[in-house]
Amino acid sequence: MAAPYELSDADPVSAVLGWLQKHPRVAEALGGPGRVSGIAEAPWPHLRVTHGPGGDLRDLTWATTPEVTLEAYGDPGGWPGQAELRRIILLCAAAATEIPDTVHTPGQPVISGVRPSGTLLWSPLVDGQPRWLLGLLVTLHP
Repeated sequence: MAAPYELSDADPVSAVLGWLQKHPRVAEALGGPGRVSGIAEAPWPHLRVTHGPGGDLRDLTWATTPEVTLEAYGDPGGWPGQAELRRIILLCAAAATEIPDTVHTPGQPVISGVRPSGTLLWSPLVDGQPRWLLGLLVTLHP
């Protein structure tokens, strides 16, 4: 069984971020490559992948399920619209659910499950920039 120190190296954000950055359907939905990162930045639309507020760390030894948050940002001018941006974030979430079916890379965490946390939230920024938030629970172990 993995020690808590080994578990600390199993970063779900890095795994999901790396997968979505290389996914061709994600790039197509966002309008091209280079639109997935860990920060909200142009070009728009853009997908930010970050640590979420929920999940289950169990006893910090095996198969934890931390939450990863996807944030789909539109242009500050308001495009694409709410419905299109929602479609984009759901496509990105669907792409993330493919991770457990991939061949494991030695030295990387083993991801055995990716599922929505149940949170899909329309949350535009204070300046009106469109944004959707979606939580994903990522079950993984070192």
